[in-house]
Amino acid sequence: MQVMSDLFDEGEAFVPELLMASEAFEAAVKILTGNLSDAERNSAKEGIVVIHTVQGDIHDIGKNIVKTMFNANNFEVYDLGRDVPVEDVIKKAEEVHADIICGSALMTTTMPAQRDEINLLNEDGIRDKYICMYGGAPVSAEWCETIGADAYTDTATEAVAVAKKLIAQKRGA
Repeated sequence: MQVMSDLFDEGEAFVPELLMASEAFEAAVKILTGNLSDAERNSAKEGIVVIHTVQGDIHDIGKNIVKTMFNANNFEVYDLGRDVPVEDVIKKAEEVHADIICGSALMTTTMPAQRDEINLLNEDGIRDKYICMYGGAPVSAEWCETIGADAYTDTATEAVAVAKKLIAQKRGA
């Protein structure tokens, strides 16, 4: 998956090839990890990610690619799908004790939902519990800084690298 992601980033592979590789990868992971105990799975886990496409947005190809890259790098991923209400994101993050909330917006009209997630976390007094990472075509590092997010990434490979770095910082490693 790393090779495919790199090829995609370089314009040598395209979305259909990436999606096919993603499906093959997910099938292989199920086979390879099917006999692992819960303890073995947990010991290899990098962190827990709640990923979604924000409320009002139905685009999910990029989110699915990022999800696959997180899976490929030993993250436990909870994919909430697309058009996910802000409250549902926070509820799931609390339920699974997530390390990261990762949300995608592919339209400028849905970007405010990313800000709404940060605001709700602040209102609930739990903002410091989560690393909030956002991406999507209209999203930028400046936007993420403005809304108080922890990170912006524009590629799946970068999302994994940034997530690992931020989790290490959070855990004091």
